[in-house]
Amino acid sequence: MGPLAGIKLIEIAGIGPGPMAAMMLGDLGADVIRVDRVRPSGPERFTDPRHAVHHRSRRSIAVDLQKPGAAEIVLRLAAGADGLMEPFRPGVAERLGIGPEPCLARNPRLVYGRMTGWGQQGPLAKAAGHDINYIALTGALHAIGPAGGKPVPPLNLVGDFGGGGMLLALGMVCGLLETARSGQGQVVDAAMVDGAALLFGAVFGMHAAGLWADQRGANMLDGGSHFYDTYETKDGRYVAIGSIEPQFYALLLEKTGLADAALPEQMDKDAWPLMKERLAAIFRARTCEEWCAIMEGSDVCFAPVLSVAEAPRHPHAVARDAYVDIGGVPQPAPAPRFSRTPPAARVAPRRGEHTDQVLAEAGFDTDEIATLRKGGTIL
Repeated sequence: MGPLAGIKLIEIAGIGPGPMAAMMLGDLGADVIRVDRVRPSGPERFTDPRHAVHHRSRRSIAVDLQKPGAAEIVLRLAAGADGLMEPFRPGVAERLGIGPEPCLARNPRLVYGRMTGWGQQGPLAKAAGHDINYIALTGALHAIGPAGGKPVPPLNLVGDFGGGGMLLALGMVCGLLETARSGQGQVVDAAMVDGAALLFGAVFGMHAAGLWADQRGANMLDGGSHFYDTYETKDGRYVAIGSIEPQFYALLLEKTGLADAALPEQMDKDAWPLMKERLAAIFRARTCEEWCAIMEGSDVCFAPVLSVAEAPRHPHAVARDAYVDIGGVPQPAPAPRFSRTPPAARVAPRRGEHTDQVLAEAGFDTDEIATLRKGGTIL
């Protein structure tokens, strides 16, 4: 199933972007083998693996990478794989004996993906960090938040998942494509700080053109404009408006009863605060459901602001099968979609669920497996 069927990838367990990249590649058909820890660590907070959505669509072996024989396990897995992904700070994989040099020595065609926050070099390379730190350094966090207020973290979507997980998944697929032509492997340096900067690239262009102010809440796309913002409704819910283009803005005015009013020009920034107050009063006069009946599906560029529980039940999501139920847990369906080789998601495995099976496939005999287990190297 999926366009990556026949590709084998090794994932050294991590948190955040690495698991997301591996999930995407597994959903798309790759045989992803996750090298889990023997003992759970603090971030592994799900006692039921079904709840770890980003751990789905792979097999799991449990290896204590600090124990004798652990490096040999990873190297033998790498010898039979197309790619390997590791989540450590620079130098850690090397100290464990599973860095790029020994892995590529075993398999010169291997695509070796490195997922870090700060990248493999630079003064911050070996420092700890999280999504909020990486996006702070790129300018993205500075731009998000209310006018006159402090920066607001957009969950961990921009650094961890958009700037990290998707960047690593793209890097691995590009590496695999190049290896198919050249016959040579290489190292992919995927850094969240780089990916977050790429996501923010359009703003750099607007800033250079004089179309973006460095103040929060003062720009067209950051809540500064009245036509690209959220509004509270009569029942305490919210709707999202994105009427940027003139024809869409004209329809917004029509459906809010302002079409015949004497109004300032749409792009008159000095008038944005007053127009926002007028629209806020209008939206508070009806419920969210009433505004959906008036605007949803039109070219106003409108949507109700849905909660996590509500999103899978929206008619558009239902019609597209945008969410799936895996093991009783509603979650986003695999994406993107393919007409001939559709992807499919599988429930997240238990830690070490496939240890014996995977090691046997890698050529370990029963005595070797028993010895590794007795010594605490595997679960």
